[in-house]
Amino acid sequence: MHWSFKHYDGLTRDELYEILRLRCQVFIVEQNCVYEDVDGEDRGAWHLLARDGQGKVCAGLRIIPRKGGEPAHMGRVVVRPDCRGEGLGRELVRRGLEAARDVLGEREIRIAAQAYLQRFYESFGFRALAAPYDLTGILHVDMEWKAR
Repeated sequence: MHWSFKHYDGLTRDELYEILRLRCQVFIVEQNCVYEDVDGEDRGAWHLLARDGQGKVCAGLRIIPRKGGEPAHMGRVVVRPDCRGEGLGRELVRRGLEAARDVLGEREIRIAAQAYLQRFYESFGFRALAAPYDLTGILHVDMEWKAR
């Protein structure tokens, strides 16, 4: 895998297209969830991407740096269906947390995790902040991670 961590301003048009296409493929089509993916937050976000040997995006996430009193937010964590089952999601989140801490200086990250992934995120040190809730037909749980 080839990894890159770029601010929105550093993405090419093709990279942005690939990110949006993958998120649409997984979150809207595969998970049958109608929601507004293009929410205006990508412009201020940093994007971590994993590309395969052919240069295709296999996985990605975005980190929205802290604003005012709000902590940073990690979201849109996605792995292409044919790239699953090899630990790529785990590597993606690990690298995302490292980049947030080491590159952006973030000490606290929030995530609205799909509830079925709660234990996965807990394995990185996230802790649930509240009970699961319905968000566009999928149970989510707000979680928080603090750097050590």
